Amino acid sequence: MELSRRDALAALSALGTTAMAGCAARAPQEGVDESVVETYVAIAAVVYPTAVSGVPSFVRSFLPARLDRSTHGPAMRETVTELQTVSREWYDEEVPALDESARDQLLREVGVDAADEDPEGTLAERVRFYVVNELLLALYSSPTGGDLVGIENPQGHPGGTDTYQRGPSK
Repeated sequence: MELSRRDALAALSALGTTAMAGCAARAPQEGVDESVVETYVAIAAVVYPTAVSGVPSFVRSFLPARLDRSTHGPAMRETVTELQTVSREWYDEEVPALDESARDQLLREVGVDAADEDPEGTLAERVRFYVVNELLLALYSSPTGGDLVGIENPQGHPGGTDTYQRGPSK
């Protein structure tokens, strides 16, 4: 299933975020943003189902609007910066430079796979909240991601009148 910029726009709309901010072609506002975005793209390749394609473009379209949020954005950046520090200490490379299995291993070694999400918690809990959950929220609030798990009309995506005139698709 191919994710598109339209999916990113729909996901942002479903989350009540200004959709055009996420899809506008613009340079990152802060020097770390490109590194932050690349890290999210790299982690999305690990946490998104293999049936999904178009992940880099989708994440790059969705993420800027989320990073622009006044309280949430700085915490997202700080969490990624700390994860990058751990990656350099343990693997001598930043997250995007690691192959997919090493990224998966890093997340498991940090404890992200078993952590509860907590925006004020340990690194594992913050990565779960600000990175993994953010990516999954984007995916499953998009029409393509919702369809992947059998949600024909994710919140904020009406789907048109034909959806209401036929039975469920699966």
